Amino acid sequence: MAKRKPHVIVGVDTHKDTHHAAVLNATGRVLADQQFPATTDGYRQLLDWIHQLGRPRQVGVEGTGSYGAGLARYLQSQSIAVIEVDRPDRKTRRAHGKSDPIDAIAAAQAVLSGRASGVPKSGTGPVEAIRVLRVTRASAVKARTAATNQLHALVTTAPEPLRDRIRNLRGARLVPRPCR
Repeated sequence: MAKRKPHVIVGVDTHKDTHHAAVLNATGRVLADQQFPATTDGYRQLLDWIHQLGRPRQVGVEGTGSYGAGLARYLQSQSIAVIEVDRPDRKTRRAHGKSDPIDAIAAAQAVLSGRASGVPKSGTGPVEAIRVLRVTRASAVKARTAATNQLHALVTTAPEPLRDRIRNLRGARLVPRPCR
C-alpha cells in the first residue's frame, strides 16, 4: 500500500509579479522554498510544487487583500485552507533580515504556531461593494478638489480684465463661465 504524503504548512510572501513560497513540515523544519510568477499559471505551478512535498494543511498568504488576492482565491477554489498572514513587524524584520525566502518562512511559521489565524479577504459581497464605492467616491472628491484649486490658481494669475469679471465666482459657477 502506498504511503500517504505528510501534511505540510506553507507560507507565501506576495509581490506584484512574483510570489515566494516556503514549505515546512509539521515540526517546523523548512523542506523547500521557491519563487513563482503571480499569474494563474504560476498559482498552478505553486500548488503542484506543494503537492510534490506533501499535503497542504494550511497556506499562509500575505496580503490577501492586495498582491495575494488572486493566489488566495485560486487556492480556496482548490479546497486549500488559506490563512491571512500579517507582514512581520519592523523589529522582527530588523532582527531576522529581509528577503523573500525569510518572509515566506516567517509566514509559514506564523501559521504553524497559530500567531496567524486571520480569514482571508474574499473580495466579494457587500463589504467589498461598499469598499469599491468608498474608494471611487474618495478619488472623485480628490479630483474635484484638485480641479477647483487649479481654477482658483488660474483666476489669481489671469489678466486683470478677465480676473475682474470672474474673481468672485466660486466652484461650479466658475466652470461654465465663458472667458471672452
